Amino acid sequence: MVLWLVDGMNVIGTRPDAWWRDRHAAMVALVHAIEVWAATSGEDVTVVFEQPPRPPIRSTVIEVRHAPRPRRDSADDEIIRLLRDVAEPGGVRVVTSDNWLADRAYAEGASVQPARAFRELIDTR
Repeated sequence: MVLWLVDGMNVIGTRPDAWWRDRHAAMVALVHAIEVWAATSGEDVTVVFEQPPRPPIRSTVIEVRHAPRPRRDSADDEIIRLLRDVAEPGGVRVVTSDNWLADRAYAEGASVQPARAFRELIDTR
């Protein structure tokens, strides 16, 4: 089984559907789509956001996390921190379209899936 570490806002940003008008609703919709996919596929998924969703988003299917301090690229740093805590980084797939994060993930031994391809994967369920 693969552990998926998902850069949440990066995946949300793959679709220009005016998500920026209601970031929280976009976050809720993404978590729901990932939950449905993970429940049917059995995949282990952690989605990471830059800042804590307000109100909080809870899930019994996937892990919803956020960076300790909200700032630009803080989710990237949190993803790398989580990746470094994994005993077998080769079993981790980082979802991002951020080249800098992808390079860091590869350097740690993880594989990378582009955000758009992941969005298509979870939207086909």
